[in-house]
Amino acid sequence: QVQLVESGGGLVQPGRSLRLSCAASGFTFSSYAMSWYRQAAGKERELVAAIGNMGGIRNYADSVKGRFTISRDNAKNTVYLQMNSLKPEDTAVYYCNAVGQGAKYWGQGTQVTVSS
Repeated sequence: QVQLVESGGGLVQPGRSLRLSCAASGFTFSSYAMSWYRQAAGKERELVAAIGNMGGIRNYADSVKGRFTISRDNAKNTVYLQMNSLKPEDTAVYYCNAVGQGAKYWGQGTQVTVSS
């Protein structure tokens, strides 16, 4: 059974940091590209960051470049999103996504709220 379980969300003040984790199981993690998406209330889901299956290729949305870092540990079947200098506009539900071998999987999401 495929599972993507996000964790690490919460309420944080502007300017602070959070690290999201996504633990994967049920598929060959190292064969899949991984991404983080987010969806704010009333808005469409958008790509935040993506990383290739071996970690050599990384892409970021312009809105998070220089503040967010995506990484992965294939030995732990986990992908991370380090979020620094958070802004109120980063408030959203963050979703983990896996793509590869003709399949696509989503996690259930974790809420990130940036507010003073």
